Amino acid sequence: MEARLRIDRHGVCLGEKQKTEIGKAEMNQGRLQVEFRERTKAFAASTIRLFVRLPKAREEVRVLGKQLLRSGTSVAAHVREASRARSDEEFVSNLGGALQEADESALWLELLREECGIEAALTKPLEAECSELVAIFTTMINRTKSK
Repeated sequence: MEARLRIDRHGVCLGEKQKTEIGKAEMNQGRLQVEFRERTKAFAASTIRLFVRLPKAREEVRVLGKQLLRSGTSVAAHVREASRARSDEEFVSNLGGALQEADESALWLELLREECGIEAALTKPLEAECSELVAIFTTMINRTKSK
């Protein structure tokens, strides 16, 4: 088995302790806290779990479910991109994408509940999270723009 060496940016070979410290620092880098990135990932996972539970026999439920799956998982992807943004403009752009996807997810959830008869107990928790995420993204965008 071949050992892999880790080299720092100056070309110096790092020991195990140094690699661990750098690994922790890399995990905490970025513009967004790990907890917030995990929150949006959990939202995406909840979206997937709801999609799996939806009845696929009705075409309208299947179509709206796929739309929800796409937009709900995109929220976490945009947040991940925003956390690695190289500029405020890129950060705001990525958060704007997350905001749009969260708002779109709320629409699909409302339509599934109101027009397709999906139980409110299944959609309401995700609808509440969409609302909170939209408010958070809006605040983050406005504060970044006002810097």
